[in-house]
Amino acid sequence: MKELIIELIENGKYSEARNKLIDMNEVDIAQLLEELDKQKLLIIFRILPKEIAAGVFSYIPYDLQGYIIESITDKEIKDIIDELFLDDTIDFLEEMPSNIVKRVLKATDVETRKLINQFLKYPEDSAGSIMTIEYVDLKKEMTVEQALKHIKETGVDKETIDTCYVLDSNRILEGVVPIRKLILSDESTRVEDIMTTDPIYISTLDDHEKIASLFKKYDFISMPVVDNERRLVGIVTIDDVVDIIDQENTEDFQKMAAMHPSDGEYLKTNPLVLARHRITWLLILMVSATFTGNIITRFNDVLQSVVVLAAFIPMLMDTGGNSGSQSSTLIIRGLALGEIETRDIFKVIWKEIQVSLVVGLALSSVNFLRIYFLMKTDLYVSLTVCLTLFCTIVIAKIIGGVLPILAKKLRLDPAIMASPLITTLVDAAALTIYFSMASWLLHI
Repeated sequence: MKELIIELIENGKYSEARNKLIDMNEVDIAQLLEELDKQKLLIIFRILPKEIAAGVFSYIPYDLQGYIIESITDKEIKDIIDELFLDDTIDFLEEMPSNIVKRVLKATDVETRKLINQFLKYPEDSAGSIMTIEYVDLKKEMTVEQALKHIKETGVDKETIDTCYVLDSNRILEGVVPIRKLILSDESTRVEDIMTTDPIYISTLDDHEKIASLFKKYDFISMPVVDNERRLVGIVTIDDVVDIIDQENTEDFQKMAAMHPSDGEYLKTNPLVLARHRITWLLILMVSATFTGNIITRFNDVLQSVVVLAAFIPMLMDTGGNSGSQSSTLIIRGLALGEIETRDIFKVIWKEIQVSLVVGLALSSVNFLRIYFLMKTDLYVSLTVCLTLFCTIVIAKIIGGVLPILAKKLRLDPAIMASPLITTLVDAAALTIYFSMASWLLHI
């Protein structure tokens, strides 16, 4: 299909190309546009019907959105903004430079401009920044027949009609009623008799993590957003929550790898920007690693007396770091899902102690057989290495379990207490235990 459309465009057969594009899914058209040069991209975008063009526009990357806005007329911009749902418009404008934002605002009508400016004032990670105002509202005095008639008249331009929101004269949220219940109820039934009172809702300033948690907990596909006086100001839909979850997971992965979070695509991000996002944590970890060097220097006499001890340092440090990383990964994920709370810290410590005793005993036993019987290493050196390994695993798993919870308690992102930082701490602990154990058992 792609090759056929490109061929039709190159031959100037725009009408035929348009007919082919109309039959395609908007997501597929957006993917096609990403693969074309900018000249063909603009031609295809302009021949699309405006309602399809707006849908495609919401799916293409921000850099291409900016290029399109810079290349089309004010009327075409207005057509796009008029067809876009408000939350998609806000998402787009939040990523655009000021000159493009000004041009979009200039091309829109006064009412739309006022709404956009209002939404842009909400904090970036709040419910207000991702909500949409395209929802169906009902009055509790309506009959089912009146409600369905109202939905047919107004629902075309709404983002979802699956759930309708019942408001009083002051727009206070009184209840919700699913479209399914309206369709299956008797036409003379009043809305207030079938609506769910005391609905679950979120506030405009609630952060993304809370929103995602509520959607997961209640299996909603949309949720009302209210202000301080419980007046309905918008709704958040599941497609936005999926984006939130994807964004939060990406940020956590980046923080766990000791990088500053970035929204940009890897291949489209400037190398200097990538370097800037990585260098800070690398510097911190590099400096903190000097503690490890100081410990080795401090016990230099022990190493010189029993040189073979140096051969086991990498194994001890790697195993300790991996053990701590396993625990921290599980705890960070548990905190993110709400399965673990900060008050569970002692439960986590006890759980990790139990796990570490089993793991430590198993690894130390296997290691002793390998070092003493296969490598023919001195008995006391073998005991030194294996006892150190056991103690390191216990300490590493406790550190890995506790640090993310402490970070959460201090209102930091638990993801920063991941592999790199924990590995640095465990390395220092492992070496201190190792050389202290060697001094004791080997009488050095």
